[in-house]
Amino acid sequence: MAERSVVHDTFVIERSYPASPAQVFAAWADPAAKARWFAGPDEWARDHFEMDFRVGGRESNSGGPQEGPTHVFDAVYQDIVPDERIVYSYTMDLDGRRISASVATVEFRPEDGGTRLVFTEQGAFLDGLDESRWRQQGTNDLLDALGVELGRIPATA
Repeated sequence: MAERSVVHDTFVIERSYPASPAQVFAAWADPAAKARWFAGPDEWARDHFEMDFRVGGRESNSGGPQEGPTHVFDAVYQDIVPDERIVYSYTMDLDGRRISASVATVEFRPEDGGTRLVFTEQGAFLDGLDESRWRQQGTNDLLDALGVELGRIPATA
């Protein structure tokens, strides 16, 4: 049996977007919008995406490179305050092996006619299969994709 381990870490990523908190929140809350930006790199295949955006609702997303491995994100929404905050807990699996469990908080703060997004993750990274720095990179990539998605809609005050 492989050696078991757990590494705990917390990280915070902040981004500014030239869109209102309501618009940025909507990009997280609307399943069609989120499906466009909350995905892996363009060359990845998506196997499954399902989202029930309400407290107690679930979100599930799986996919990966054509040749594998398959990444599975499975979340439960713990707290939702429209246009202000989303808190969810989630696990990540890689080809059927649990690699992490986390709690994430997304805050939407008005800033200079736009939004300051503050993303905080508290993670347990398991058995050397995932690392906080890899998760931070992936989250930064997703927040870049969110910026592209927000660029599709006109900014409002």
